[in-house]
Amino acid sequence: MTELNAGAIEGIDEERLRALVDLFYGRVRRDPLIGPVFNAAVDDWPEHLDRLQDFWSSVMLASGRYKGRPLPAHVRHSESITSASFERWLSLWCQATEELMPAPAAAALQEKAARIAESLSLGIDFAQGRALQAAPSRPA
Repeated sequence: MTELNAGAIEGIDEERLRALVDLFYGRVRRDPLIGPVFNAAVDDWPEHLDRLQDFWSSVMLASGRYKGRPLPAHVRHSESITSASFERWLSLWCQATEELMPAPAAAALQEKAARIAESLSLGIDFAQGRALQAAPSRPA
């Protein structure tokens, strides 16, 4: 292993991540629930897939290639994103990772995706003021 990915999980490399991103987002684009959301939000799929490849490379291999900010992009489309959208995204992700990756790699990718989905969901709720409305009140 190179120094760059010395801490990476066995079975996760740039080639497999590329295959995963391509398979997964191909399914996302055709999905009846989340496909319309993604297809309305993404103007240039080849460019977007490259950005997603950079994102997953940075997240899983610490490559540092991704320099974006995913939350603002998701907030812009928050009216179309529901908890069911996140659940479907995670379901498709689990299927794709289990098909393409060894079990430990699939599990690591699924865990990371679940945390990302939770973070984006909370960020969207906060940006929309829903987190403040739903927060339990503290006893006096």
